[in-house]
Amino acid sequence: MSGKVYLVGAGPGDPGLATKKGIECIAAADVVIYDYLASKQLLTFSSENAERIYAGKQGGDHTLTQDQINALIVEKASAGNMVVRLKGGDPFIFGRGGEEIEALTAHNIPFEIVPGVTSAIAAPAYAGIPLTHRQYTSSVTFITGHEDPNKAESMINWEALAKTGGTLVFLMGVKNLPRITARLVECGMTSDTPVALVRWGTTAAQHTVTGTLETINENVAKEGLKPPCIIVVGRVVELREKMKWFENRPLFGRRIIVTRARKQASDMVKKLSDMGAECLEYPVIRVVTTDDTTLIDDAVNNLPSFDWLVFTSVNGVEVFFARLEAAGKDTRALGHIQTAAIGPATALKMKRFGLHADIVPESFRAESVVDAFQDKAVSGKKILLPRAAGARPILPVELARMGAKVEEIIAYHTVSDTDETGGLIEALREKTIDMVTFTSSSTVTNFKALLPEDEFDELISGLTVAAIGPITAQTAAENGFTVDVEADTYTIDGLCNAIADYWGS
Repeated sequence: MSGKVYLVGAGPGDPGLATKKGIECIAAADVVIYDYLASKQLLTFSSENAERIYAGKQGGDHTLTQDQINALIVEKASAGNMVVRLKGGDPFIFGRGGEEIEALTAHNIPFEIVPGVTSAIAAPAYAGIPLTHRQYTSSVTFITGHEDPNKAESMINWEALAKTGGTLVFLMGVKNLPRITARLVECGMTSDTPVALVRWGTTAAQHTVTGTLETINENVAKEGLKPPCIIVVGRVVELREKMKWFENRPLFGRRIIVTRARKQASDMVKKLSDMGAECLEYPVIRVVTTDDTTLIDDAVNNLPSFDWLVFTSVNGVEVFFARLEAAGKDTRALGHIQTAAIGPATALKMKRFGLHADIVPESFRAESVVDAFQDKAVSGKKILLPRAAGARPILPVELARMGAKVEEIIAYHTVSDTDETGGLIEALREKTIDMVTFTSSSTVTNFKALLPEDEFDELISGLTVAAIGPITAQTAAENGFTVDVEADTYTIDGLCNAIADYWGS
């Protein structure tokens, strides 16, 4: 019994421009066959069990020919799989989606099309170039800059293009730029017509070069611009100087490694990306719930005996409430208990479960929690402390010194995540990374453990290091890193703001 194929437009590169339906298809897919221009971040929405197959084409280097891609899609769908064919931009705008659909119809395989935002529109918009404007032009034409070389003659009417008076957008035309500019001038377009090339539009690697039909070839050669690029020809290019916005953001062009566990990395990635950074997710740790839940289950069943419940992380909150639910209970079982959270993120997570924190210290570290308890009558009180294995002992030790009876329970532990080590090390060797971020001591130690010991000094040479707070910074220093940025407020927001301030200064 055959499956079904969804041709999904991945958008131009910024994963935020992918459609909701496209992401839903990726999440439900058994097989994802993706292109070179499709953002790799979109693959994180796929199931852990999904088969991911790269079928990209880069500058003439084809992993698979188009016929082989067609055959692969048919093969996977014929085996009963739900297949997502993830294509950069829009499947039908010079994306050869029509050829893939013809292969599916020939084998009676059902399909759906999920359109995507085409780079022909998005890249100019991110470069500050409106393709139409009432005072400049009322038409826009999309043209391939790379016609099928096997065609007997060109299907492009250059004379008509030169005389439209509208905006021209060429896709995949960098190598043919001299021919494109020459043909337009030959056919009557003035040599001072503005031109812009946008490379890797909508991504942190975006690079825009402007000029005229007369100067653009020299300007592009000087900048060393290579595919993939969009070429925009027309007077609207003049508007870029007052309309460019994407390239003005504080972290534009910076490549930053995020080492946080993948499940927790999304907020940080979004904040840094919104400020213009290209985030490379290498989650060096993974949060794992302890296999033996006996102790925490016993604590949940004996909640009436506790006076305080203290959380030192978002993970602790999640694990505790999972066990509370497993016991058939909810926040009503905590009505008599006072609570403390190490910081606002932990307090917010508690609030989402319907629990308000009575204590949230101004400084988000264990010492501050201890200080916050100084004016509380905790002597003889019983405190439940569900937290990570290997956490610093200061909190239970100091609370016990105040006379409290502390029941510390290991709710979870962090383990090394080595799935993408190869890509991480290669990026460090190529010196294409600007910064690595550490959000906990465990991200530091696990990050270092992934690097070859004999290459460590060379790999981190010139690498800017950012730490979420003093404890993490101290761990980084002890492991041979020089910390350049340390957040004053020990939160993800605080770290992201400190990074922006660092690059801004």
